[in-house]
Amino acid sequence: MHIDKKLMHRIFLLIAGAIVFAWLVLDTARATLLFARVWELIAPFAAGAAIAFIFNVPMRAIENQLDGVRKLSLRRGISIVLTILCLILLVMFVFELLVPQIRLTLTSLSEKIPAFIDRTAQKLMVLIEENPELGVWIQEAFQLESLNWASILTNILAWLANQVTALMGGAVNVIGNVTTGIVNAVIAIVFALYALSRKEILAGQGRRILYSLLSERRADELVRICRLTNVTFSNFISGQCLEAVILGCLFAVVMALMKLPYVALVSVIIAVTALIPVVGAFVGCIVGAFFILVNDPFQAATFIAMFLVLQQLENNLIYPRVVGTSIGLPGMWVLVAVTIGGELMGVAGMLVMIPLVSVLYTLGREFTNRRLEERQIPLAKLEAQPILVPQKINRAQERKKRIKLQKMKEEFLKTQELLKKKYK
Repeated sequence: MHIDKKLMHRIFLLIAGAIVFAWLVLDTARATLLFARVWELIAPFAAGAAIAFIFNVPMRAIENQLDGVRKLSLRRGISIVLTILCLILLVMFVFELLVPQIRLTLTSLSEKIPAFIDRTAQKLMVLIEENPELGVWIQEAFQLESLNWASILTNILAWLANQVTALMGGAVNVIGNVTTGIVNAVIAIVFALYALSRKEILAGQGRRILYSLLSERRADELVRICRLTNVTFSNFISGQCLEAVILGCLFAVVMALMKLPYVALVSVIIAVTALIPVVGAFVGCIVGAFFILVNDPFQAATFIAMFLVLQQLENNLIYPRVVGTSIGLPGMWVLVAVTIGGELMGVAGMLVMIPLVSVLYTLGREFTNRRLEERQIPLAKLEAQPILVPQKINRAQERKKRIKLQKMKEEFLKTQELLKKKYK
């Protein structure tokens, strides 16, 4: 009896998949712990791969400018060092602007808040003195006279003791988590540097594995999808950075024209937070308005109004054209991707979902076009059909047309009678 090996292989995979699915459903707690443990092991390497992918975008641009260095290893090393130096300088520039201003703002708030509390307390005391019934109502509502202050103080001290004990235990956990985080960060950075220095070799090894496991047609398609994903994510990173720079410069120019304070600080905050798609600029608006509020509340209100106007310009014109065009995704789908990504995975979901949706959009478009060609659907059926709007009937014009046609008919009949008489 002949045994079909492909059929047996598929049956085996189907049975194995069913067993795994049943285990996931029946023993969810243990499966969750297993996945958490596996993710804990691979998290540093996943972070390193993400760092390498992000760093590869500016590193590739720098490496293309080093055509004079013929040795690949030397050119690669110089480009990696220059990329890291540019990132360090950028971070130092941002902190140089933010840290002093945050310190000044907190100092100003620490001086103004006590005075604000004193003024508020004085106004409340005057209000109670002018309205004695209000003071009676407060005492009755909160039962201030029947409170046992000694018992309350004892409970507060006991609560503080418990919190100190919990804090000491939490401090140990925090120290352990910080140590683990530092170790994972070092592993991720080292892995990223290794991946950047040997990216061609790693890509070649990945292709060899694919072609050894899959058929050539499927491996070709998977390699094409991987390359499309790489290009799309790279263009998204470039477009997002360009959009953040444009938005920061736009805020700087408008704030300078409106003579608002902290132009450099606020524009940098807006540019940095705008790296988070669509909603990041609102975080920058809150921080910027907080800084300006300490200086002048009216200017803070002016800044918020200016932000709302510029945000509409950015959402409807700049972002869809800069980011959407760079990844080939219409602005409507950019908004959908940001909303879904934010709901699923927060900020990370927003950053990942846009290029991922762009890849799916491109693959879906290719699949649709291929199916339409195979089925030989006429192009006329695929084009946008004009909407036929019924025209309003003008009765006067219709009457004129009927009269005109009647006259033409009478003239035709007269001409026909004359011709008959003439040729009798």
